[in-house]
Amino acid sequence: MKRFYFVLIFLLSFLVIQAQQEFHVFPKNHTKTLGTNTGNGSLKNPWDLQTALSQPLNIVNGDDKIWIHKGVYNGRYISSLKSTKPNKFITVSAYKNDKVILNGNVKSNKKYVLEVKGKNVIFKGFEVTWLGDFSRNQNDANFKLVGGISHSSGADCKFINLIVYNNPGSGFSSWKRTGGTIIDGCLIYNNGYISKKGRGSGVGIYVQNESNKIRLITKNTIFNNYYKGIEVWSDNGKATSEYVKNVTLTNNVIFNNGSPSGVFKDNLIIGTNDRNGINIAKNIIVEGNVFYHNTNVAKNQIGGDAASLTLGFSAKAPIENVKVINNIIIGRNNALRILHAKTLTFKNNISYCGYVHFNKSVVSHLNANNWKFNNNTYYTKNARTFRISKYKDYTFNDWKSQFMIDLNSNSKHIREFNLKNVLKITEKSSKKNNYRVILFNKYGKDVIVDFSKYNIPNGSTYKIVDTENREKVIKSGKVNKDAKITFPMNPKDFEKPLHNNKAIKTLDNFGIFIIEFKIQKRSFFERLFNW
Repeated sequence: MKRFYFVLIFLLSFLVIQAQQEFHVFPKNHTKTLGTNTGNGSLKNPWDLQTALSQPLNIVNGDDKIWIHKGVYNGRYISSLKSTKPNKFITVSAYKNDKVILNGNVKSNKKYVLEVKGKNVIFKGFEVTWLGDFSRNQNDANFKLVGGISHSSGADCKFINLIVYNNPGSGFSSWKRTGGTIIDGCLIYNNGYISKKGRGSGVGIYVQNESNKIRLITKNTIFNNYYKGIEVWSDNGKATSEYVKNVTLTNNVIFNNGSPSGVFKDNLIIGTNDRNGINIAKNIIVEGNVFYHNTNVAKNQIGGDAASLTLGFSAKAPIENVKVINNIIIGRNNALRILHAKTLTFKNNISYCGYVHFNKSVVSHLNANNWKFNNNTYYTKNARTFRISKYKDYTFNDWKSQFMIDLNSNSKHIREFNLKNVLKITEKSSKKNNYRVILFNKYGKDVIVDFSKYNIPNGSTYKIVDTENREKVIKSGKVNKDAKITFPMNPKDFEKPLHNNKAIKTLDNFGIFIIEFKIQKRSFFERLFNW
């Protein structure tokens, strides 16, 4: 009987191993191991990248892994991979800690560095960019409009810990026929170009969704794109169906978008330009995000345009069933704009702006009690906090009594504005002991961060990188008993990473850092007695 069970376990293990295959990819110009289109995906005979991304179902399917090894992959690629096994994903990932770069600065007619046309695939841990010299101006004869990643078709894909930057187009486009997509922990910056009219174009993430599956955008860091940070949007004025719906945005930090073109633009906009009133942005949750534009809050700076959050665009297509909860919204005069909204929940938010701006169309929805506002704190520049354009400016008390909303909220002058120093600490998905740290100090002083609740052993080492200059370690050291680490809000050895003379580094009052711990293993007795 024992022998029978042993044989049974062996056979089951064998079947599991057989079901989970691993394949390998190397650059075509690798010095030792060349990736080719005639390989079989083994370590000795690996594929090139496009060959790997084109494998049919009988070769690569759910639970299989494609490892991309260290190197620069010059080209523009299309992935047609898909899994037909229920709840099983194909994974396309950088191998271990290898630095993998997809470089789209090549001769090609393709419009994206990576286009995804598959389903149930995870893309993880590599960079998507243009290397070398190239034009950012659409008026130049040699300009090429090419985006970073386009997920054009296929459901339930995941994009995890990707770095998408310096593409002469939008960073990431997630189109309407791609329901269930998750974009998690990505770093998206410096994407876009100057249009023929001299304006910034190209956003961090462009989002649509016609599916009833939720599109999740979480834990991303998005900054310094030429136009806007995230657009949950359609510009189609004559839509015949709904395809801007069912999107959740949570725990993202989005800042200084528009900066490379010289004009701050929305960090997030939700709306459509549909004049038929059919394609309405609806069923969208915005929760626990940080929106920021460079603002000297210590000197009560408020002048100029710097919209951080805009809700609604067309009066004929007011947003519906949108929930904005527990966000921080910092900008200039028009940081918070609620332009056209039919049903809206706005709770537990902190905003710093000149006024809270509305368009006249909102009055009928306010009078119909379609809005739920509560527990918000508004920091504005004068007593008449709420401005309904071409209609009326309201004091906070008048706002509450007229519309019976925001009854438990607060309105304060901008001189009173302040935040706790540590806004958020988030461990990266599938990357243990690696944290994104979002900090604020009104006066630009260094911030002490307590990591004691993260169970980092005493003696472990760490290194800190400023997200805006990710190739440079600005501080390293060892974890002490109290697990408190000081972060420099104005690193003295900062090397300007911004690619043109209009792009702006964050002010000293705001910083986004990555801290990575290398855990010091403790002996049995150290763990037992917590030495």
